[in-house]
Amino acid sequence: MAEIKKVFIAGAGVMGRQIALNAAVSGYQVNLYDAFANVLEEARVWAEGFVNKSVQKEKMSKEEAEKALARLVYEKNLEKALAEADLVIEAIIEKEDIKRELFAKVQSCAPSGAIVASNSSFMPSSMFADIFTDPSRLANLHYFNPAMLMKLVEIVRGPHTSDQTVEVLKSFVDSIGKIYILVNKEIDGFVVNRLLRALQNEAFFLYQEGIADIKDIDIGAEKGLNHPMGPFRVSDLAGIDISYLSRQAKYEKTGDPADKPPAFLKEKYEKGEFGRKTGKGWYDYS
Repeated sequence: MAEIKKVFIAGAGVMGRQIALNAAVSGYQVNLYDAFANVLEEARVWAEGFVNKSVQKEKMSKEEAEKALARLVYEKNLEKALAEADLVIEAIIEKEDIKRELFAKVQSCAPSGAIVASNSSFMPSSMFADIFTDPSRLANLHYFNPAMLMKLVEIVRGPHTSDQTVEVLKSFVDSIGKIYILVNKEIDGFVVNRLLRALQNEAFFLYQEGIADIKDIDIGAEKGLNHPMGPFRVSDLAGIDISYLSRQAKYEKTGDPADKPPAFLKEKYEKGEFGRKTGKGWYDYS
């Protein structure tokens, strides 16, 4: 496995565009891919706006901003975008069949030595290991939203992941100015989301039983536990859709009623009220 110089990001949505800009600001040549031209354009506008604000706040020089933007290429041609990638990071929709389709194309189009990482927060890389002729270069690299600002990244080792892949990913995370924790065994929710889910389960229980309303539960966590945000505010930031889909996937696997998403969470998902990214979730951001 060669040194990482060129990074390919699949998915120009909220997470993908931030992961891409973070890598570009850190000095990497980045190809940001999305099948939808309008999403790529939205990502470009966002990236330019972000670095321009950084310049205005004197967090970045004008020269640094121009160089970062020049390193970030927006690409709708998947084969072209993958051609010279040393690191592939998948950040598309949390749907297994769509991810499998993408990874099949990565297997056929990316260089044979490229490391492949999924940003998924609940789909471990072992779900896709059968697609690759060399699954030792496959792992999860889980960023947190907003990826440009949040310092933590989870490196999740699958049973197929080689020590060399883990070491390269450690070096990459160090190079982009972030901190990693290593998850040595695949487990549902990895580390951080398991901790968060335990808190959210209690928050959901308190709300469902009418013990306290959403705002007061959040205030309790923020002022009583000194958390920066309460569990419902965190859910709005991370995405209610992610919370629902991960819980639904676990329920379908276990059949345990305790794992079934609560009705009010399902209702939010079906309404498309996913939180900040849609303008409304547990709170209204319109």
